[in-house]
Amino acid sequence: QVQLVESGGGLVQPGGSLRLSCAASGLSFSINTVAWYRQAPGKQRDLVALVNSDGATWYVGSVKDRFTISRDNAKNTVYLQMNSLKPEDTAVYYCTARSNWGQGTQVTVSS
Repeated sequence: QVQLVESGGGLVQPGGSLRLSCAASGLSFSINTVAWYRQAPGKQRDLVALVNSDGATWYVGSVKDRFTISRDNAKNTVYLQMNSLKPEDTAVYYCTARSNWGQGTQVTVSS
């Protein structure tokens, strides 16, 4: 049984940083594409960043140069380092791999 568990969300002031983690069991991140999505209240769930099995990464334009996705194969965990956070980054962040989703972690950027 595959389980993805996100953590690391919270309340942060504009300009601050957070690092989200997504730990997997029952599935190897090293051979799969892993993606982070986010969903703000009343909006659709949107792709934010992904890393594929070769280590190539992709980011949506609004987070380029601020967010970094990385993978630790030994820990079977994917991270999303988020810097220079803005109020519009407020959302529930989800990780996904092979159609499996975590429960999400809330990120709130507010002064």
